[in-house]
Amino acid sequence: MSGAAFASAANGRKAIFITGAASGMGLETARLFAAQGWFVGAFDVNQIGLDRLRDELGADNCLARRLDVTDREDYRAALDEFAAATGGTLDLLYNNAGIGRGGPFADQPWDGVLAVVNVNFVGVLTGIHLAIPLLKATPGSLCFTTSSSSATYGMPMIAVYSATKHAVKGLTEALAIELKPYGVRVADVLPALIDTPILPEGAAANAPKQGVFRAIPPREVAETVWEAYHSDRLHWYVPRELVRLDHMATLEPERTRDAMAAGTLFATIDADVAAATAVPVEATAG
Repeated sequence: MSGAAFASAANGRKAIFITGAASGMGLETARLFAAQGWFVGAFDVNQIGLDRLRDELGADNCLARRLDVTDREDYRAALDEFAAATGGTLDLLYNNAGIGRGGPFADQPWDGVLAVVNVNFVGVLTGIHLAIPLLKATPGSLCFTTSSSSATYGMPMIAVYSATKHAVKGLTEALAIELKPYGVRVADVLPALIDTPILPEGAAANAPKQGVFRAIPPREVAETVWEAYHSDRLHWYVPRELVRLDHMATLEPERTRDAMAAGTLFATIDADVAAATAVPVEATAG
């Protein structure tokens, strides 16, 4: 399809560029925004999933293209195609693509370590760096990234994944200040246990049925992205009570470490929330 055809498909609608759009949170976000009348740019390494999404949304409502976020020139080309589709606007950049590797850090193969860093952080850097001109050119734009509950306190057995998500959170805070004079908002979402393909097999089924680390459907994250576009809030927590872990990790890092090592952290957080010892969730969380 030509750039002119893409532009006709966008037809002046607001537009969202989503990485990791073929499954999980990205897929649900694509569905929600399309249902709200937005033009959707859906990007992923999973071509089969993208083809299914294009069939579901309709070719006139989306640009579905394979993208490796670790390939800067491929990313540049994808943004160029998207800009041709929208007439040079980008209302919402959703940096969602990510991978996970579990196990003790000392046992991780080095190429696996670098893969997590390159997808989860370098890919985010690349996308934002290339998209800033489009974001600046679009009034009210939002640069939004998937961070993680593991960006509140470093999580054992996913140390590198956790480190990349801490980096995303810090980048979000810094760029929110840098880009504010241009009218570009920057924010992130910190999900806990979301029932997506990135989880180990059986993790969602074996998760607690209640509490902060219950398994949550990815649709809740998509709804958070929608809410974030209509807000100026910086960090969004899914579920909302996850903000307690962020407070605890900041104010009581040794207590957090010891509770995590003892396997009592999640129960501690749930008890604190139940006892309303945290700052009221409604005042702080997304």
